[in-house]
Amino acid sequence: MPRPLTIDPPLLAQADVVVVGSGTAGSSAAIAAGRAGASVLLIEKQGFLGGTSTAVLDTFYGFYTPGSRSLKIAGGVPDDVVEGLRRHGPVVERPNTYGAGTGVTYNSEHLKLVWERLASEADVRVLLHAFVQAAEVRDGRVEELLVATKAGLVRVRGRVFIDASGDADLVHHAGFGYELAGAEDPAQTLTTTFRMVNVDLAARTSISTHEMHALMGEAADSGDYDLPRREGSDHITPVEGMIATVMTRVPSYREQDGVVVNATDPELLAEAEMAGRRQAVEYARFLHDKVPGYEQAALVALSSQIGVRETRRVYGDYRLTREDVLGARRFDDEIGLCGAPIEDHHLGADTKWQYLPDGEVVGIPYRTLLVRDSANTLVAGRCFSATHDAHASVRSMAQTMSMGQAAGSAAALAVTAGLEPREVDAGRLRDGLRGMGAVLEVPA
Repeated sequence: MPRPLTIDPPLLAQADVVVVGSGTAGSSAAIAAGRAGASVLLIEKQGFLGGTSTAVLDTFYGFYTPGSRSLKIAGGVPDDVVEGLRRHGPVVERPNTYGAGTGVTYNSEHLKLVWERLASEADVRVLLHAFVQAAEVRDGRVEELLVATKAGLVRVRGRVFIDASGDADLVHHAGFGYELAGAEDPAQTLTTTFRMVNVDLAARTSISTHEMHALMGEAADSGDYDLPRREGSDHITPVEGMIATVMTRVPSYREQDGVVVNATDPELLAEAEMAGRRQAVEYARFLHDKVPGYEQAALVALSSQIGVRETRRVYGDYRLTREDVLGARRFDDEIGLCGAPIEDHHLGADTKWQYLPDGEVVGIPYRTLLVRDSANTLVAGRCFSATHDAHASVRSMAQTMSMGQAAGSAAALAVTAGLEPREVDAGRLRDGLRGMGAVLEVPA
């Protein structure tokens, strides 16, 4: 017998803090809130934690500033993650080709286990394969979420909610304000990453990145290869003979009947996923045919989803701007630091880079995590409150971990003190973050 439509979904869980999305921001938020004693529910659409850090990429950027001195500007939960990775095997610190600072490259399969262990140790309740479908809001307060699971629709209650979904799914369903990437400013492109094995590293390093880009341009101009991006990167991994890439480039938005849609549109996203895989195979063919060291290489894995850089940027109590970033502005309520350049993966063959002054950083204000239209909702990660340009700098993974750590800590403080997140004293929050190992001052 077919089951009837559920009119009144059952209550599955209630918690002090409900976190939507388990990427670097969401997992860090859940861990921080759990360590502070709050009951935490972490909702994730995939079958594993980590989001982009495990599904798409294998490198943390933003731990270190670029420039003449490499300064470490992220700590706390980020340190615990790296320490956990080292227990499983080697972690590679390598210079970034474009001067974005030292990258921390890891085995993404190991990272899944690290996020799970840290969440478990913080007594975080994890719900995988779960999608937020709707939100019940009263007077700017989120009361409940409607969540789709394998068992059907269920309800989830919380006191404080953290939207770390990347796409601002909770904010969207709640009806709070955001800017749709591509509607006013451009939106960054999408990327399907891939890995190749049996690469002769000595032969690959016999040519420079500039020379590889020249080969890429020649191949594209020949008409024999469809390579929309001509300065894609490849890098070593902790696995001998394995190379990871960031090469493909898929448009993330389009105008449709006078309306801009981006990667939050299900049909556009489906098309992009398939286009990204086709591009990945084409770039792998180019590497095999034209780049020294790849002659015996084989494609071994594609990212489990396409990499999405921006879709919805939430309107918070403060909106970080391009001028803030390039001017290395500091804030009284900052909960993290960023030295990463504005890295704009626009449509076209190249990527635009704009750098902060050497050795300087921009602060990330707590106010960028406070949802303007809500009393009890925070955001963390790539949907935080920023313009397109500022977002292209501060979305680096170390910074999203710092945001998540701060959001989770603030949520726990709010619950403990019976306050709204907006009422949490920024000085007290910053003191607590320092106690966790967060870096809030540029090292001397």
